[in-house]
Amino acid sequence: MKPAGPNFPGVNYNEKKIDKGKGELMLMKNFPSFINESSGKEEVKSYLASVSKNEKVRKPQFHAALSTKFREHSKEEMTKVAEKFMDEMGYGSQPFIVVFHSDTENNHVHIVSTRVDKSTGKKINDSYEKLKSQAALSKVLEKIYGFSNGENLNKLLNYRISSLQQLEILLKRNGFSLAQNKRDETKLNILKNGVLEKTISGNQIVFDNRKNESRTKQIKAILSKYKELYSCHVFKVEDHRKNEAMLADEKHDKYLEPKIEFESELQKKLKDIFGIDLIFHHKDGQAPFGYSLIDNKEQKMYKGSEIMKMKEVFEFTSEKIDKRLFERLKDFNIRDQKTKGVLLDFLKARYPENGLKEFMLFENRKLKSKEIFDAARTHVKEYLKSQNNADVSIVRSDDGKYYAIHSRLHYIGELEKLIGIKEVQNFVSPSAANAIQKDEGLVKIFDEFLFDMMHSSAASKDPAEEELKKKKKRKSR
Repeated sequence: MKPAGPNFPGVNYNEKKIDKGKGELMLMKNFPSFINESSGKEEVKSYLASVSKNEKVRKPQFHAALSTKFREHSKEEMTKVAEKFMDEMGYGSQPFIVVFHSDTENNHVHIVSTRVDKSTGKKINDSYEKLKSQAALSKVLEKIYGFSNGENLNKLLNYRISSLQQLEILLKRNGFSLAQNKRDETKLNILKNGVLEKTISGNQIVFDNRKNESRTKQIKAILSKYKELYSCHVFKVEDHRKNEAMLADEKHDKYLEPKIEFESELQKKLKDIFGIDLIFHHKDGQAPFGYSLIDNKEQKMYKGSEIMKMKEVFEFTSEKIDKRLFERLKDFNIRDQKTKGVLLDFLKARYPENGLKEFMLFENRKLKSKEIFDAARTHVKEYLKSQNNADVSIVRSDDGKYYAIHSRLHYIGELEKLIGIKEVQNFVSPSAANAIQKDEGLVKIFDEFLFDMMHSSAASKDPAEEELKKKKKRKSR
């Protein structure tokens, strides 16, 4: 976050979040015993100011935010990452607080500390801090989760490619970028989020034009089969976030063209089930003129036309959607066509300006975590009592079933399966509910095992999941 003056406004900001019930103090570290979780913001600010007395440092506050995609990491995990991150950044011995925020779709924490070393009174080196933060976070993720950029990169460099352009596409698709080494024209730099990961020589790149006829036939068969099972409608996804992030005065001076991608449900299913990744090529946001295919199973890249002509597989549309909205929709637990239809009707009614089409919603049978399920359940119950939660909506489908939709948690589910038969009956018809005599013990058992039941229901009908089961059986023989 941007540097701030000696009054540590980051403490105020996070305290307000806590007061509004949208923040939670997760960690206070390296403060004296008389400054603890029960201390007020003024005490915390005063202590940070007292150890930051250095006339040369006019903006001593260190304020950083770490965010995960939607709910992929819990608040406890985020706190652990934040603590290790501070160690890597050289602030591990400084007094700092970690506050979890729950007011957006993305779980995130804020960290507030001081840039003045509490032991020496000197400023902690903050040169190239944005790049340092990326490198520090990569190290932390590797230590905690075993995820290594280096290992992933080395694996990618072993893929069989037929041109430098294919290498660039492969790296970009996996979050890396390729750049010319400024000191040596014969070398190339590979970066991740601006941080140099590796330098390679041109003669290290081996081009392989050999074709595996049996594999190409297999991939063609997969494309032919699955284009009949999932939508092959291709639409444009526009990412305007760089423009949105610019300051007001910058927006008057320049406009950045949105980043353009083309997507389809078929693409997602091919990658999820078979590791086959399709990338469309276009110029200036115009309709794609070709595509590449990455076979992650065999670690080989193809020019798409080597497998099947693009127009034989996909149907191109003029429709477009905002990237941020698209990512939200992809995260919804859309179990089947019925769920998809209910959610689409709801979204069209609430946000008619978005012009959503059915093919923009993808089936997503990935189960929500128990943490999200429990949160959705609690919020829905509270909503039914107070009707006071903008994130929760109850809708009725054409066949008379009620569904709960939680916009912030990206959750949709049958109301009965979420909160129980008795609660639904109370919602639909309180008088009828009072007349129905139910075994309370059975209702209790139903509630206790509801989550497990949802995780085992209706999964066998997905052709993609059936394909995975077949693959597992073949491997076990």
